[in-house]
Amino acid sequence: MKEHSRCVEQVEAEAKVKAEQGARALRVIRNLSLLVLTGWLGYQFPATVGEIAWADSSSSPSNAKLKGNVGRGREIFNGKGSCYYCHGIDGYLGRTPRLEADTAALIAELNPPPPDLRNPGALRLNTNKERARAVREGHPGTGMFPDLTMTDQDLADTLMYLALLRRDPNPMAD
Repeated sequence: MKEHSRCVEQVEAEAKVKAEQGARALRVIRNLSLLVLTGWLGYQFPATVGEIAWADSSSSPSNAKLKGNVGRGREIFNGKGSCYYCHGIDGYLGRTPRLEADTAALIAELNPPPPDLRNPGALRLNTNKERARAVREGHPGTGMFPDLTMTDQDLADTLMYLALLRRDPNPMAD
């Protein structure tokens, strides 16, 4: 009888561990889903990245480049764009917002890790077209998912702010 009780206790303990693991997995999935949904909600599908006026003025109907606003770009980076989740508040990798433990752990496990946006030498994307594509479509080989909520103006503002972070003397080039 004691052996049966011990077996039941062991099965119950294993079931409890599996339930806790399942709950943790659900929290992780929920947190990732929220990150992804942050990017997808409210998206208006442009035909291509080239249709963004500042990215390729030759395909823009007005042939005018959008001018970015650094202050608005900062607000988007640290808010609606959720860039600061991985890249840190104001681009400081060590200054992350308060996140669920599971979400923070997932971000910490990204390979390659998010780059230091304040260090131009650490960046793999060298033009605004490449940066725009990475924001709109995600960045293959990294944990960066598409941000589908940004308008063309939001994107221009964010790119202007990123130029400030990396101290780009010619932020509107390319």
